[in-house]
Amino acid sequence: MDDPPDWIAEFTVTPKEFAAHLDALEDSGRTPVTISTLAGHLTGRAPLPPRPVLLTFDDGFADLPGPTADLLARRSLPATAYLTTGAITPGGRSLLPPAPMMTLDRVTELERSGMEIGSHTVSHAQLDTLTGKRLRAELFDSKAVLEDALGHPVAHLAYPHGYNSPRVRAMASRAGYETATAVRHALSSERDERYRIARLIVRRSHTVADVRAWLAGDGARVAPYRDGPKTIAWRWYRHTRAAVRGPEFAG
Repeated sequence: MDDPPDWIAEFTVTPKEFAAHLDALEDSGRTPVTISTLAGHLTGRAPLPPRPVLLTFDDGFADLPGPTADLLARRSLPATAYLTTGAITPGGRSLLPPAPMMTLDRVTELERSGMEIGSHTVSHAQLDTLTGKRLRAELFDSKAVLEDALGHPVAHLAYPHGYNSPRVRAMASRAGYETATAVRHALSSERDERYRIARLIVRRSHTVADVRAWLAGDGARVAPYRDGPKTIAWRWYRHTRAAVRGPEFAG
């Protein structure tokens, strides 16, 4: 987007910058894959192609079907879109602040363009702070909505803002997800955890040089690794706040 809402601007790039990032990807010699291809490797079913890279898009903003998907399709670049069903379903409710969103009836269009569809929960809550009942609803209900719309199973999940825990990961497995992506702002690896796959966040401040470095395997730590003290302290702070205020937006 050229003029995104303030709350999401940090995680937004302009169309011109996005095209430059895709140019860097094509120049890198990497092989774009979907999450299902990565899942095949992590479960031992099939090897990855040489130098794989996975593009993911979260939430389901209005530019995803159409401008974004079309640009990827013109370059024959597959990708994975994780959709927040409460934000894209008519009458649905989510914790996402106001923004132009796509609608559920366009998910088949996304799939036809070459994007694999995954769940990004119902409301975009901080999953690791929820009660068991609320957590189950977030994971099971979003999966069911997308499967009804697409007519086939949806096997992949992305945790909103990456927030997860052993309890959340176990529930994701029980819900029938084959993988779940976190954030961690790190490069994934062949040893990565299937229910906590690392991703890199592209922020507005990142340059094309940053993207080229990541594509070369530089400029970021490599997962898996243990959570640091700051991450653990932030987690406890969020848990305490959620106990007082109730479910909160993961952002």
